[in-house]
Amino acid sequence: MTVTELSPDTAMHRIGALVRDARRHRGLTQQQLAERLGTSQSAVARIEQGGQNLTLELLGRLSAALESELIRVGPSGPTHLRVTGGRLLSGSVAVKSSKNAAVALLCAALLNRGRTTLRNVARIVEVERILDVLRSIGVSATWDEAGHDLTLLVPEQLDLAGIDADAARRTRSIIMFLGPLLHRAPQFELPYAGGCDLGTRTVQPHMIALRPFGLEVEARSGEYHATVTPTGTAGRTIVLTERGDTVTENALLAAARAEGRTTIRNASSNYMVQDLVLYLQLLGVHVEGLGTTTLVVHGRPVLDADVDYTISEDPVEAMSLLTAGIVTGSELTVRRAPVEFLEIELAVLAEMGLRYELSPEYLADNGHTRLADITIHPSQLRAPIDKIHPMPFPGLNIDNLPFFAVIAAQAEGATMIHDWVYDNRAIHLSDLTRLGADVRLLDPHRVLVDGPTHWSSAEVVCPPALRPAVCILLAMLAAKGTSVLRNVDIIARGYEHLYERLVEIGAAIEVFHD
Repeated sequence: MTVTELSPDTAMHRIGALVRDARRHRGLTQQQLAERLGTSQSAVARIEQGGQNLTLELLGRLSAALESELIRVGPSGPTHLRVTGGRLLSGSVAVKSSKNAAVALLCAALLNRGRTTLRNVARIVEVERILDVLRSIGVSATWDEAGHDLTLLVPEQLDLAGIDADAARRTRSIIMFLGPLLHRAPQFELPYAGGCDLGTRTVQPHMIALRPFGLEVEARSGEYHATVTPTGTAGRTIVLTERGDTVTENALLAAARAEGRTTIRNASSNYMVQDLVLYLQLLGVHVEGLGTTTLVVHGRPVLDADVDYTISEDPVEAMSLLTAGIVTGSELTVRRAPVEFLEIELAVLAEMGLRYELSPEYLADNGHTRLADITIHPSQLRAPIDKIHPMPFPGLNIDNLPFFAVIAAQAEGATMIHDWVYDNRAIHLSDLTRLGADVRLLDPHRVLVDGPTHWSSAEVVCPPALRPAVCILLAMLAAKGTSVLRNVDIIARGYEHLYERLVEIGAAIEVFHD
């Protein structure tokens, strides 16, 4: 049944009855359904009694929570965007919180016997998948009524056998459960995505980082089989073979409850790692070296504190919004930008001729991260003399690199974009040619972008990579005429209400289904 089949007088009561029946069929209590929805038991009771106003977003969450086709909120199938480009953007837009920090802190909550309240949490697919996994093993996770703050309570015993394998396999972040769980059980299993392999560059560094804590992992039949052997070591030094963000986070999560002193060398000091360190300090873990590549962790076997932490703003989203203004030749203010993590990007943009102004700096709500409002002005851009390439923080962020391909297409001259980290991600940037850009793929890691571009509208299927997908959308904002971007669900994995917020500053974007 679709919502439109119901008359206004009976819609809420009939939907409430459907919710009640589906809940009972699933064997759920009202409280259990409330936890899946991130709301209160009383709100579920009102829904079932027909006394709660129902938004399309809430109906969609009910359908997902109940795994039920009884409630449909619109056409099924993939989501597409219709973009009318060539319009100037104006006004201001605020940066939302970091999704990478949110994921790390959700994993970190497993360390705490007390209550963890995370504020300003990104409501994105990746976060919801981690929450599904946490709830499946017994963690209580409840959103406040506004849907921005999240409270987590971890039981004394986790139900690791009941883990939601489907949700776990749909998030690469599940690997960050290894650090906290090695303190919870001598043996455990975690599902992992089929593309994962212990021999790959993205997984093997985690094993190197966690082995000093007694963890051994064997991958077979789509699962990590973990065994923990007490080391009896009161102190350890770990040298990370790569300065990866999630590898550093996993080492921190393991060290937080490991007795004695752990020194982590070649550690990432990126934004999500700093959020994690600040949270651990609130838990009572003494961590030296915040913002540096050497972290010294004085672990505590028992962490029991009621913690309230506000997640900092996302520098990658800030770069996305800046790019939207740059490619459309707009004057735009991006508010609450974490400038500490954008300094190299802004320096490169200044070299390319971008005119911008920074407000006086101020602190984020976590009391540490430096923020500023960035106002950009229409500028004549030129290609930089050197190639543009990422480096570990404080270098140019690897996730911000794809946006420079779109920006370089606006600039006079040829720009080399070198993505040395990821195999084949540069290939997806060649999709910009569909919109009129001159992007030549030199090899799986390098593209040459020649500008300036006279953007033209086109129909493009979203590439299967988050940042290149957003790049296509941003280029469409600059292309006169009407473009269509198909299968955009991947964008929701890393951005919260991106289309609506772009519309608020002047973009013409319409969401539709087949």
